[in-house]
Amino acid sequence: MRITLRQLELFIEVAKVGHLTQVAKQFGLSQSAVSMALKELESILGCKLFERVQKKLVLNEKGRAFFTEVEPLVYRLKDIESEFMSQENKGQLVVGASTTIADYVMPSIVCEYMERYPEVKLQLKIGNTAEITKKVEEGIVDIGFIEGEIESTLCQRAPIGDDELVVVTADKELASKKEHYIDTLLEKRWILREEGSGTKSEFIRQLGKFAAELNIYLELRHTEAIKNVLKEVPDSLSCVSRITVKKELETGELFELKIKGFDFQREFFLIHHKNKYQSELFKKFGLFARSKFAQLLGAKYDQSL
Repeated sequence: MRITLRQLELFIEVAKVGHLTQVAKQFGLSQSAVSMALKELESILGCKLFERVQKKLVLNEKGRAFFTEVEPLVYRLKDIESEFMSQENKGQLVVGASTTIADYVMPSIVCEYMERYPEVKLQLKIGNTAEITKKVEEGIVDIGFIEGEIESTLCQRAPIGDDELVVVTADKELASKKEHYIDTLLEKRWILREEGSGTKSEFIRQLGKFAAELNIYLELRHTEAIKNVLKEVPDSLSCVSRITVKKELETGELFELKIKGFDFQREFFLIHHKNKYQSELFKKFGLFARSKFAQLLGAKYDQSL
């Protein structure tokens, strides 16, 4: 085969970035070397792959078809290379976790695994559900743990446990009522997570027709910030994961509101790229993490990824 792996790597990066200079800098090459590699690739294939549009290289119809075919192949080759350069339970794995999981579940899992296997390096990347999904799709993250539903043709997912969302407030008088109808609370000041958050998207989804009337007073990236605002802003409410407010509910800093007719249950998911090469390290950490989620959430787990 005359096509080289380097040509394919450069082709994929230029297709994503659109600029030779940026790709050349990334690979430590000259711009002319990158340009020559792409021309050689087009010569081998016997067709043009790019069009120049306003100083940017954009894939044409042939280029898009070629990209679809070769990207997963290159992705798997890189994984295989990484696997065979390391040994079982030795190497580096990039783990992604959406914010709630990253703040309240994942640190102990990551630390315990690295303590058990000192030759393993786990790098944790944090974002909301949408951001972690995108990182998995792009190959930046090897294995992700998210707290919301996703729509992705590139990711495979597996449920790893049930979570419960709870409506909370610092208003003791409001919480003294045994049960509330959701329509009586819509005009309250709601402090929610930001767009792309699995917590917010699941809450809005379950509200259904009532979501359009919800008074969203403030959107914040972190649950800790939400809890602080709840304590400072009178008559404010939020919907968060029960595991994030366990301490505050026990100490009486926050109170749970029961909502009649609503049961805010959701699932946590493990996700990975569908073309991901499943190394021994990938499999073993995945199973270890799932067993820990099962212990925390009282869930059963499938021992396959």
